[in-house]
Amino acid sequence: MGHTLSQDEKSLLLNIARDALEMSVRAEPLPTIDLSSLPQRLNENGASFVTLTIQERLRGCIGTLEAYQPLALDVQEHAVAAALQDPRFPRVRPEELPTIKIEVSVLTPRTPLHYETPEELIEKIRPKIDGVVLQDGFRKATFLPQVWEKLHDPAQFLSHLSLKMGSRADVWRKKPLDVSIYQVEEFHE
Repeated sequence: MGHTLSQDEKSLLLNIARDALEMSVRAEPLPTIDLSSLPQRLNENGASFVTLTIQERLRGCIGTLEAYQPLALDVQEHAVAAALQDPRFPRVRPEELPTIKIEVSVLTPRTPLHYETPEELIEKIRPKIDGVVLQDGFRKATFLPQVWEKLHDPAQFLSHLSLKMGSRADVWRKKPLDVSIYQVEEFHE
């Protein structure tokens, strides 16, 4: 995960995601990915999120924070999951396929963010650069850096992320949480 993806690698991943989306929504078997035919970078373990939108509105987004399988397989798996398993949305229907746009985010490894006060936390996170993971015991949630486009204010960003985690919006102000950050390389159709 040391270098950025080439345009060819990005195109290959978007094609893998598109094929997985279309085949899974039509209940057809997924194509087998021949890893030996792909560039080395797509064979390395990688963590990704696949985001589906229709007219710039979220339609599904699933991914992982930890790299545990080759990046090409990770993108394929999360394209299927975004279409069929995002609990916030009904399954994607075949008639929606022509209107869906795919975005792939390849994540860097997470790094812990140490802070003492809520004010220090706000100072340390970098809007439009950092994806943020909040964890409070067994509750955990993340926002990709792209969410900064809709939630510009760091306090508002953290409050919405706290709600996504299943906690009160102000939990990040009331008690110390485990916080980590990561960055993404994002590309789309």
